[in-house]
Amino acid sequence: QVQVVESGGGLVQAGGSLRLSCVASGRIAGINDMEWYRQAPGKQRELVARVSSGGSTNYADSVKGRFTISRDNAKNTVYLQMNSLKPEDTAVYYCRIVVEITSLVGQYQYWGQGTQVTVSS
Repeated sequence: QVQVVESGGGLVQAGGSLRLSCVASGRIAGINDMEWYRQAPGKQRELVARVSSGGSTNYADSVKGRFTISRDNAKNTVYLQMNSLKPEDTAVYYCRIVVEITSLVGQYQYWGQGTQVTVSS
């Protein structure tokens, strides 16, 4: 029904920046929350940032002031601008979206496949 594809990961030195993108496509009638999660080796997946349909944002304490989440509703896209990256930001980053699907009732969540971010010291 819906496809979610992330891009923009890579290898960067500490203090550098990366911008992640996540595009949703398919039978989308509307998108509610759009979120970025990350999972480091041996750790649980954690919420990094969320942007609501109204534009309200929330961030994990560990990334406040360094990361910025934004969305482009016309493009069904959410971004994560990551500045002042630290080695502890190294993880696989996943996009999660909550959508309404054409001709179906209710809300549905979809995850992307993940994109690797590696920050070297």
